[in-house]
Amino acid sequence: MADILASLRSLMASHSPPLDALVVPSEDYHQSEYVSARDKRRAFVSGFSGSAGLALITMDGARLWTDGRYFLQATQELSDQWTLMRMGEDPAVDVWMADNLPEDAAVGIDPWCISIDTAQRWEHGFVKKGQKLVQTSTNLVDEVWKNRPPVELNPVNVQPMEYAGRSVDEKLKDLRQNLAQQTARGIIFTSLDEVAWLYNIRGSDVSYCPVVHAFAIVTLDSAFFYVDKRKISPEVKLHLEGNGIEIREYSDVSSDVKLLASNNLKHVDIKTVGNGTSEAEENDYELVWADPSTCCYALYTKLNFENALLKPSPLALAKALKNPIELEGLKKAHIRDGAAVVQYLVWLDKEMQDNYGASGYFLEKESSKQKNNLGTRKLTELTVSDKLESFRASKEHFRGLSFPTISSVGPNAAIIHYSPHEETCAELDPDSIYLFDSGAQYLDGTTDITRTVHFGKPSAHEKACYTAVLKGHIALGNARFPNGTNGHSLDILARVPLWKYGLDYRHGTGHGIGSYLNVHEGPHLISFRPHARNVPLQASMTVTDEPGYYEDGNFGIRLENVLIIHEADTKFNFGDKGYLSFEHITWAPYQKKLIDLKLLTPEELDWLNSYHSKCKDILAPYLNETQKSWLHTATEPISV
Repeated sequence: MADILASLRSLMASHSPPLDALVVPSEDYHQSEYVSARDKRRAFVSGFSGSAGLALITMDGARLWTDGRYFLQATQELSDQWTLMRMGEDPAVDVWMADNLPEDAAVGIDPWCISIDTAQRWEHGFVKKGQKLVQTSTNLVDEVWKNRPPVELNPVNVQPMEYAGRSVDEKLKDLRQNLAQQTARGIIFTSLDEVAWLYNIRGSDVSYCPVVHAFAIVTLDSAFFYVDKRKISPEVKLHLEGNGIEIREYSDVSSDVKLLASNNLKHVDIKTVGNGTSEAEENDYELVWADPSTCCYALYTKLNFENALLKPSPLALAKALKNPIELEGLKKAHIRDGAAVVQYLVWLDKEMQDNYGASGYFLEKESSKQKNNLGTRKLTELTVSDKLESFRASKEHFRGLSFPTISSVGPNAAIIHYSPHEETCAELDPDSIYLFDSGAQYLDGTTDITRTVHFGKPSAHEKACYTAVLKGHIALGNARFPNGTNGHSLDILARVPLWKYGLDYRHGTGHGIGSYLNVHEGPHLISFRPHARNVPLQASMTVTDEPGYYEDGNFGIRLENVLIIHEADTKFNFGDKGYLSFEHITWAPYQKKLIDLKLLTPEELDWLNSYHSKCKDILAPYLNETQKSWLHTATEPISV
């Protein structure tokens, strides 16, 4: 790591102009949360492997900013050459640079890896001391990354209508109406999931995300797809061109944005203008639409700034509002996924008893033998995670995991986004909490579920914490709320039972889920963070419900289900607003022995029994007799 920093500082010093600081973000050219191996530049320079963070390298220091999900992980992974900057507690990166870098300092960025919003915010903060952003012509990290993974040629696939639910033609018509309303001649799409959703295509260029490295530009009369053409099969070519989409090379997007800005970007074949807009009318439209939070600064610099329409992408909301086919697919995917989770729990319960003398999932007593005293098999966080994947892989339409499985024992469960590695992962412990947060990609939907279990005797404190998390989980899932309510307003519902004990958690409570797309999907979310106010929750959206509690060095607890938002059938309709409610579509039991029943209200107990009853009935057809018997016991009604 020291050699990497030294090499980068040498390049910074020899750069014209010399750079006082170099920014290395987590994101790729598309502002992706998860990136391909060759785009993990921040992980390469810092050694920190979390999915969110930003590195800043100066001539005499190196700093890593990340959020509360990763504080503990970052302290473990960063070397002593790095200083951890805790987002929400320490100064933000732009504030730190403006305050601590010298006057007239030059801050190097790769403009392809920084969004318009970020670049403009930093430039504004730099004005006072005359500091400036310097766009490097090449990415300096790439120059020192000797063994950078090569480009992979993964094929593009068509997402059939039986899963997509809406045609490309329908989506383009809606989009062009949006363009006309905004008097925009065209729009640039850089987010990989938006390009995939719009054109009904999928790929495998990024682990866990079925997306393709590609850009798109859509005008009132044409559409373009920028991709490595070697990935395009005859079938995909026919699909795209049949929908009026011209395929161009990935690298052409920069010059084509410049042509779009001057109204000279033309489709080579299509002459007619869609939506009844005449050629003359279209030429009067001067605006070019780009989402400032996702479009990279490099493409923005190709536009005439006065004609740039900087607004959130219209596809973000359109994609979040699932159509009936997508909703049905998501429900089916979650049922198969729930069956896999139950099969895993049945297997793990037996393994823990056979190999570790654990009392098991149902009984509550200390393990009877020393760890692995009985066993012929050592169970680690990684080996059991692989077993969970194998259960999912046996299910119809399985295409892979939706994120790296968080399989964590005891103190590791306190690391919110922990990921086990073969060299360092822990062995399972019958006397410690085990948390697993996992999901899969199926052709008909994306899944994400968390359960926390104990195979020995949980302490009274662990039970109280689990029950507080469960109460918050139930409270949010049972909420009814008027149209126009955002996720910032609802976030408190999941926290109140924890606040009662002076407890809390450092992450948001819910995120959208893609339809065989990204596991984290906006634009809505349920969170304490201010941007959760931006978009109200709406019927046909999906959102997770995942409160937690984490005690550093001891244990972590999280419970997560995916919910669908529906119109609620309320007795009254104050203000004629209309009201909304949630439907759970995740199916797996909550461990009853971790619940302190004295802390549940009668209403919460009724909900739990009802959920467990549905869970048993829905999953039974997918299980064998042994698994059915286990699930029957796990979901038996609780009475107090």
